[in-house]
Amino acid sequence: MAKSTKDPDPSNQPPASKQGGPKELSMEMRLLLTFILMGLVLFLTPYFMKTTAPPPPAKKAAAGAGETGVKEAPKEKKEVPPPVVPSQPPPGQVSAERQDDAILLETELYRVQFSNRGAVVRSWVLKKYRDNAGKPVELVNPVGGTQLGFPFSVRLKGAQVSPGPNSVLYAAKRSVDGLTISFEFSDGKLHAKKTFSFDRSRYRVQFSSEISDQGRVVPHLVEWRGGFGDFSVTNTLSTQHATYFDTTDNKLIVNDVGKAKNGPLTVSGRFGFAGIEDTYFAAVMLPPAGSTLEVETISDKLPFVAEQNKEEPHIGVALGGEGVNQALLFVGPKDIDVLRALDPKLEQMVDFGWFWFLAKPLFFSLNYVNSKFIHNYGWAIVVVTILINILLMPLKISNIKSMKKMSELQPQIQAIQARYSNIPMRDPRRQQQQQETMDLYKKHGVNPLGGCVPMALQMPFFFAFYKVLMVAIELRGAHWLWVTDLSQPEHLAIRILPVATIITQFLMQRMTPSTTTDPQQQRIMQFMPLMFIFIFYSVASGLVLYWLTGNLVGIAQQYFFNRMMGVSAPAAVAAPPKRSGKK
Repeated sequence: MAKSTKDPDPSNQPPASKQGGPKELSMEMRLLLTFILMGLVLFLTPYFMKTTAPPPPAKKAAAGAGETGVKEAPKEKKEVPPPVVPSQPPPGQVSAERQDDAILLETELYRVQFSNRGAVVRSWVLKKYRDNAGKPVELVNPVGGTQLGFPFSVRLKGAQVSPGPNSVLYAAKRSVDGLTISFEFSDGKLHAKKTFSFDRSRYRVQFSSEISDQGRVVPHLVEWRGGFGDFSVTNTLSTQHATYFDTTDNKLIVNDVGKAKNGPLTVSGRFGFAGIEDTYFAAVMLPPAGSTLEVETISDKLPFVAEQNKEEPHIGVALGGEGVNQALLFVGPKDIDVLRALDPKLEQMVDFGWFWFLAKPLFFSLNYVNSKFIHNYGWAIVVVTILINILLMPLKISNIKSMKKMSELQPQIQAIQARYSNIPMRDPRRQQQQQETMDLYKKHGVNPLGGCVPMALQMPFFFAFYKVLMVAIELRGAHWLWVTDLSQPEHLAIRILPVATIITQFLMQRMTPSTTTDPQQQRIMQFMPLMFIFIFYSVASGLVLYWLTGNLVGIAQQYFFNRMMGVSAPAAVAAPPKRSGKK
């Protein structure tokens, strides 16, 4: 699988209105750092935290007793436009008598509004998707269009012409079926033409633009400025990128707006596709096979909200570079089936992150369970989580046995600690204590890190679920019981799923055999679940549902193992009374 050169997931950076400051860590990095810190606390506490030695035993301590297969949709062969030949300008003049900003073309999937002033798109609505306000998703930023030019404005390369192609009134002409609209202007000297040919039931458009001056073609770029996508979501601007697929290196390149902060970033080559995207939607151009495409990434300073004066950087792109630009356009959702049907390379725009080898099977498993059996993504998450825990059960059984042995070895470990209790931590003899402890573990076949195995096993799945919920458009707006959107935190004053997760985490810890009798270490472990509230309170509800389900399954498994193996958590050893300062 080709890797994308993409900045860390920015979906959890500060809102757009605060993006002028230093770049913050993504939620993905924060989660990873949190769990690393938790692991360090668990592993290093016994070595760096001075423990209270137990009272000397009356007698010498005795030795301890005793890939879901999913059939892919048939691949559709990409249409290759015919050879690019500039059309002959019509004799005389061709233009409109008045400006018309309400030229509407509608299909089963789109509602597109054109203006004959520059032959641009003023609005591009996806009818089957809703924004946070419940309205169909609008992909065009009207603020950017007003100040910088609406999508499909052109920018000439080199010498300019008069009149400018973006300022003239084009004559609009529709096809008989209403799916093709062409815009043409000619004054006997300048000839400009744009054609949009829509598919009634697919997210694709055949597009061409051509400009000539006195019979000579004029190289130009077609622009989409001022941002793109669903502007109703949180952290809107941080989720928008320019992207292109380099067929030479078989690699997807993703540029955020910061790449163009010092000026437009321009590349040219044989690209499979190129365009602009946000988390769930994309508008890309697929040029004819073997042709060269120029891609320019632009940073546009615009007010984030029309009523505000503060300006923020908005991503923009310009594509093309020839006198006649001809390509297939995809403007729509980053749905894997839709992308694959149009061109398999487009599927790489759905970025499953570091653990893609787990995230993709998880996504297909959720899709399969949802479409074939349950028809609800929330319950699909529950079912898939239970299946994952069943598959990991042999490792959990081995881990519980190891923890039981560690619990039985605690008297001998305490005896070792007592012998070295008066030796400073930095004394080289402390290494002998660690060596004796490790020899004891080795003798009895105990893995000292075994208590962290369940969490370590869950972490790859945790990050995989995180990416699936963040990038899979199928889960965008998916509901479950009281949760209105599994890809977002709960919209409640008190979020039920995170609270339930902390409660079950405490309960599962109480049921798990303790590997230490030191009261200070036990207190640290008791408060460890509280750290999860900072993780789960602001992440996607589907991710919290996954962890909660895993906790419930773990509680059931632990109860069964405790009954079968006679496992019980040892009582905490009371800390010795503090010495009084008085004699």
